Amino acid sequence: MVFLPDLATILTFTLAAAVLTITPGPDMTFFLAKAAVGGTRAGLAAMVGASTGLVLHTVAVAAGLSALIAASPAAFNVLKVVGALYLLWLAIGVLRSGSGLTLDKTVAANEPLSRIYWSALGINILNPKVILFFVTFLPQFVSPSDPHAGAKLGFLGIWLIVTALPIMIPMVLSVDWIAARLTRSRRAMRMFDYLFAGVMGAFALKLALARA
Repeated sequence: MVFLPDLATILTFTLAAAVLTITPGPDMTFFLAKAAVGGTRAGLAAMVGASTGLVLHTVAVAAGLSALIAASPAAFNVLKVVGALYLLWLAIGVLRSGSGLTLDKTVAANEPLSRIYWSALGINILNPKVILFFVTFLPQFVSPSDPHAGAKLGFLGIWLIVTALPIMIPMVLSVDWIAARLTRSRRAMRMFDYLFAGVMGAFALKLALARA
Protein backbone atom coordinates (compact mmCIF):
# COMPACT_ATOMS: atom_id res chain seq x y z
CA MET A 1 0.00 0.00 0.00
CA VAL A 2 1.44 3.32 -1.10
CA PHE A 3 0.44 5.20 2.07
CA LEU A 4 2.47 2.89 4.33
CA PRO A 5 6.04 3.93 5.23
CA ASP A 6 8.58 1.15 5.69
CA LEU A 7 8.58 -0.85 8.93
CA ALA A 8 11.67 0.86 10.37
CA THR A 9 10.05 4.29 9.88
CA ILE A 10 6.81 3.17 11.52
CA LEU A 11 8.65 1.72 14.53
CA THR A 12 10.77 4.86 14.99
CA PHE A 13 7.72 7.09 14.63
CA THR A 14 5.72 4.97 17.09
CA LEU A 15 8.44 5.25 19.72
CA ALA A 16 8.66 9.03 19.26
CA ALA A 17 4.86 9.37 19.36
CA ALA A 18 4.68 7.42 22.62
CA VAL A 19 7.30 9.64 24.25
CA LEU A 20 5.52 12.78 23.06
CA THR A 21 2.18 11.51 24.37
CA ILE A 22 3.40 10.95 27.93
CA THR A 23 5.13 14.35 28.04
CA PRO A 24 2.87 16.95 29.74
CA GLY A 25 1.57 19.69 27.45
CA PRO A 26 -1.49 21.93 26.93
CA ASP A 27 -3.77 19.16 25.63
CA MET A 28 -2.84 16.71 28.40
CA THR A 29 -3.23 19.39 31.05
CA PHE A 30 -6.68 20.26 29.72
CA PHE A 31 -8.17 16.77 29.53
CA LEU A 32 -6.65 15.67 32.85
CA ALA A 33 -8.03 18.82 34.50
CA LYS A 34 -11.47 18.09 33.07
CA ALA A 35 -11.28 14.48 34.28
CA ALA A 36 -10.13 15.60 37.74
CA VAL A 37 -13.02 18.03 38.10
CA GLY A 38 -15.85 16.61 35.98
CA GLY A 39 -15.10 12.89 36.03
CA THR A 40 -14.13 10.32 33.41
CA ARG A 41 -16.75 11.35 30.83
CA ALA A 42 -15.55 14.95 30.91
CA GLY A 43 -11.92 13.86 30.51
CA LEU A 44 -12.78 11.58 27.60
CA ALA A 45 -14.78 14.36 25.90
CA ALA A 46 -11.78 16.67 26.13
CA MET A 47 -9.46 13.94 24.86
CA VAL A 48 -11.71 13.26 21.85
CA GLY A 49 -11.84 16.98 21.10
CA ALA A 50 -8.05 17.25 21.13
CA SER A 51 -7.78 14.12 18.96
CA THR A 52 -10.20 15.63 16.44
CA GLY A 53 -7.90 18.62 16.26
CA LEU A 54 -4.98 16.33 15.49
CA VAL A 55 -6.95 14.81 12.60
CA LEU A 56 -7.55 18.28 11.16
CA HIS A 57 -3.87 19.17 11.54
CA THR A 58 -2.97 15.91 9.78
CA VAL A 59 -5.20 16.67 6.80
CA ALA A 60 -3.83 20.20 6.50
CA VAL A 61 -0.20 19.11 6.76
CA ALA A 62 -0.60 16.18 4.38
CA ALA A 63 -2.22 18.37 1.72
CA GLY A 64 -0.02 21.43 2.22
CA LEU A 65 3.35 19.72 2.51
CA SER A 66 2.70 17.36 -0.36
CA ALA A 67 1.94 20.39 -2.55
CA LEU A 68 5.10 22.10 -1.32
CA ILE A 69 7.20 19.03 -2.08
CA ALA A 70 5.78 18.85 -5.58
CA ALA A 71 6.35 22.56 -6.18
CA SER A 72 9.82 22.96 -4.72
CA PRO A 73 12.01 20.37 -2.94
CA ALA A 74 14.37 23.26 -2.12
CA ALA A 75 11.61 25.09 -0.27
CA PHE A 76 10.84 21.89 1.59
CA ASN A 77 14.48 21.70 2.68
CA VAL A 78 14.28 25.26 3.99
CA LEU A 79 11.22 24.22 5.97
CA LYS A 80 13.15 21.32 7.43
CA VAL A 81 15.96 23.60 8.59
CA VAL A 82 13.47 25.94 10.22
CA GLY A 83 11.85 22.88 11.75
CA ALA A 84 15.14 21.71 13.22
CA LEU A 85 15.61 25.09 14.90
CA TYR A 86 12.04 24.96 16.22
CA LEU A 87 12.46 21.46 17.69
CA LEU A 88 15.72 22.52 19.29
CA TRP A 89 13.97 25.55 20.76
CA LEU A 90 11.30 23.27 22.24
CA ALA A 91 13.99 21.07 23.80
CA ILE A 92 15.81 24.02 25.35
CA GLY A 93 12.57 25.61 26.52
CA VAL A 94 11.36 22.56 28.41
CA LEU A 95 14.73 22.18 30.12
CA ARG A 96 14.72 25.83 31.17
CA SER A 97 11.13 26.18 32.38
CA GLY A 98 9.79 22.64 32.66
CA SER A 99 6.75 21.09 30.98
CA GLY A 100 4.47 22.59 33.63
CA LEU A 101 1.66 20.10 34.15
CA THR A 102 -1.03 21.87 36.17
CA LEU A 103 -4.58 20.73 36.90
CA ASP A 104 -7.03 23.61 37.10
CA LYS A 105 -9.54 22.79 39.83
CA THR A 106 -11.67 25.90 39.20
CA VAL A 107 -13.55 24.44 36.20
CA ALA A 108 -17.24 23.83 36.77
CA ALA A 109 -17.94 20.16 37.42
CA ASN A 110 -21.30 20.23 35.57
CA GLU A 111 -20.03 21.68 32.30
CA PRO A 112 -21.77 20.07 29.27
CA LEU A 113 -19.72 17.44 27.46
CA SER A 114 -20.32 19.14 24.11
CA ARG A 115 -18.82 22.37 25.43
CA ILE A 116 -15.81 20.48 26.77
CA TYR A 117 -15.34 18.78 23.39
CA TRP A 118 -15.46 22.05 21.43
CA SER A 119 -13.21 23.78 23.93
CA ALA A 120 -10.58 21.03 23.58
CA LEU A 121 -10.88 21.14 19.80
CA GLY A 122 -10.45 24.90 19.78
CA ILE A 123 -7.42 24.79 22.08
CA ASN A 124 -5.79 22.26 19.79
CA ILE A 125 -6.45 23.70 16.33
CA LEU A 126 -5.77 27.30 17.36
CA ASN A 127 -2.51 26.53 19.12
CA PRO A 128 0.31 27.77 16.85
CA LYS A 129 2.76 25.45 18.62
CA VAL A 130 0.72 22.42 17.55
CA ILE A 131 0.65 23.68 13.97
CA LEU A 132 4.40 24.26 13.93
CA PHE A 133 5.00 20.90 15.54
CA PHE A 134 3.05 19.01 12.89
CA VAL A 135 4.74 20.94 10.11
CA THR A 136 8.22 20.19 11.48
CA PHE A 137 7.81 16.72 13.00
CA LEU A 138 6.01 14.67 10.35
CA PRO A 139 8.13 15.66 7.31
CA GLN A 140 11.31 14.03 8.60
CA PHE A 141 9.68 10.61 8.28
CA VAL A 142 8.92 11.09 4.57
CA SER A 143 11.37 11.58 1.73
CA PRO A 144 10.88 14.78 -0.34
CA SER A 145 11.29 12.70 -3.49
CA ASP A 146 8.56 10.22 -2.50
CA PRO A 147 5.64 10.53 -4.96
CA HIS A 148 3.31 9.28 -2.22
CA ALA A 149 4.52 11.76 0.42
CA GLY A 150 1.05 13.22 1.03
CA ALA A 151 -0.52 9.83 1.69
CA LYS A 152 2.31 8.82 4.03
CA LEU A 153 2.10 12.09 5.95
CA GLY A 154 -1.61 11.47 6.39
CA PHE A 155 -1.00 7.93 7.62
CA LEU A 156 1.61 9.05 10.13
CA GLY A 157 -0.68 11.75 11.51
CA ILE A 158 -3.45 9.21 12.07
CA TRP A 159 -0.93 6.71 13.45
CA LEU A 160 0.12 9.32 16.00
CA ILE A 161 -3.45 9.37 17.31
CA VAL A 162 -3.70 5.55 17.24
CA THR A 163 -0.51 5.36 19.28
CA ALA A 164 -1.62 8.04 21.72
CA LEU A 165 -5.12 6.76 22.53
CA PRO A 166 -4.08 3.60 24.47
CA ILE A 167 -1.85 5.88 26.56
CA MET A 168 -4.26 8.77 27.05
CA ILE A 169 -7.34 6.73 27.99
CA PRO A 170 -5.69 5.09 31.04
CA MET A 171 -4.45 8.57 32.03
CA VAL A 172 -8.01 9.85 32.13
CA LEU A 173 -9.20 6.79 34.05
CA SER A 174 -6.47 7.15 36.66
CA VAL A 175 -6.18 10.94 36.73
CA ASP A 176 -6.09 11.29 40.52
CA TRP A 177 -3.20 8.84 40.85
CA ILE A 178 -1.25 10.47 38.01
CA ALA A 179 -1.82 14.02 39.22
CA ALA A 180 -0.74 13.21 42.76
CA ARG A 181 2.57 11.76 41.62
CA LEU A 182 3.45 14.08 38.76
CA THR A 183 2.67 17.32 40.53
CA ARG A 184 4.26 16.30 43.83
CA SER A 185 7.41 14.68 42.47
CA ARG A 186 9.90 17.17 41.07
CA ARG A 187 12.11 14.28 40.04
CA ALA A 188 9.32 12.66 37.99
CA MET A 189 8.55 15.94 36.23
CA ARG A 190 12.19 16.53 35.40
CA MET A 191 12.44 12.99 34.04
CA PHE A 192 9.67 13.82 31.58
CA ASP A 193 11.42 17.08 30.74
CA TYR A 194 14.73 15.40 29.94
CA LEU A 195 13.02 12.65 27.97
CA PHE A 196 11.10 15.18 25.88
CA ALA A 197 14.19 17.36 25.36
CA GLY A 198 16.23 14.34 24.31
CA VAL A 199 13.68 13.26 21.70
CA MET A 200 13.28 16.78 20.31
CA GLY A 201 17.04 17.33 20.24
CA ALA A 202 17.61 14.06 18.40
CA PHE A 203 15.05 14.88 15.73
CA ALA A 204 16.37 18.43 15.41
CA LEU A 205 19.81 16.99 14.65
CA LYS A 206 18.32 14.53 12.18
CA LEU A 207 16.53 17.34 10.38
CA ALA A 208 19.62 19.55 10.30
CA LEU A 209 21.70 16.80 8.70
CA ALA A 210 19.04 15.61 6.26
CA ARG A 211 19.51 16.14 2.54
CA ALA A 212 16.94 15.93 -0.21
